[in-house]
Amino acid sequence: MKLVYFAWVRERIGMAEETVDPPRSVETVADLLGWLRTRGDSYDIALGESGAIRVALDHDHADHDASIAGIREVALFPPMTGG
Repeated sequence: MKLVYFAWVRERIGMAEETVDPPRSVETVADLLGWLRTRGDSYDIALGESGAIRVALDHDHADHDASIAGIREVALFPPMTGG
């Protein structure tokens, strides 16, 4: 599965994208965010307030309880603000 990071999520993790193979126990977006936080300090810092992270699964916005089964790309980004 390809992960794509945007804005300060990208800056805190230190890369724009990567390919991962999460364990089978990772079934939802929330599970994925929790698993990613265990991968190191930069992930924990970037995803520590996971409720603030917005997600798109294969280019469609999704909630944290959405299944990631069969998903090829997950995009993680901070909340959008407008002006």
